[in-house]
Amino acid sequence: MQSIKDYNRKISSLKNTSKITKTMKMVSASKLRKAQDSQRQARDFAHEVNQLIHRLAEHVESDMHPLLENRDEVKRVLLVLFTSDKGLCGGFNNNIIRYAETYLDARREDGVEYELAFVGRRGYLHFRNREPVMKHFDEITSASPEARDATRVTRRLEKAFLEGGYDKVMLLCNQFVSPLVQKPEWRQLLPLEPPDLPEEPLEAPPPATDILAEPEMSKLLEFLVPRLVTFKVFYALLENAAGEHGARMTAMDNATTNAQNLIDENILLRNRARQAAITTELIEIISGAEAL
Repeated sequence: MQSIKDYNRKISSLKNTSKITKTMKMVSASKLRKAQDSQRQARDFAHEVNQLIHRLAEHVESDMHPLLENRDEVKRVLLVLFTSDKGLCGGFNNNIIRYAETYLDARREDGVEYELAFVGRRGYLHFRNREPVMKHFDEITSASPEARDATRVTRRLEKAFLEGGYDKVMLLCNQFVSPLVQKPEWRQLLPLEPPDLPEEPLEAPPPATDILAEPEMSKLLEFLVPRLVTFKVFYALLENAAGEHGARMTAMDNATTNAQNLIDENILLRNRARQAAITTELIEIISGAEAL
């Protein structure tokens, strides 16, 4: 049995740990509210963008813009993996990393060459010595993304698609369902296709009608398509940030609860040790008195 001094030292350490995890939970909760507001606003806009693409899809040919062009044969695919820069967020990173590994292992024999790009340090650290790496966007923080961050990522991915020999660019990010649930999800970025956002049921696309565009359709697409691609990346960044803060808040809440349980358990063990010490002293006193 440990001494009372050992139990006091352990209890003091656990109380300090509990204070730290409780503070981290409060910080993550504050950041989560801001991230959720941004993600919710972007989700509403995403549904409008989806409807716009559906309306244009009937009147646009793939050769009208290079980012719409479907390749005849897919030989090289770029996978963009979104993770966090820091840990202490439960299974947020591990789940999506395992999902990516399973996906790649299942497609080793399909004759397609896969390369990876990363937003977030954790995914890069895991895969850098395991898979071919095209780019790590280390200048972009995953916890608080901004629109200009999405623009930088998009421009690099567009260049890779147009000039780097990639036939398809896919995004793998955590779909934010709730602070407790983040679900890994594949999304095709390039060539641009009408997105399916599963957060809410999509409205039925409006019936095909003639569209009058001013300026002409080619100029409209030249302006519109890059911005739609950028928004898809920005939406993935926002969902990734909201999921990270939600997962970290949950993990720190669980850590605080576990620390408090350990404190209670060690207090009970300390009390038992104190009672045992008192009992031993009483036995020694009584034995000494009887001997006299």
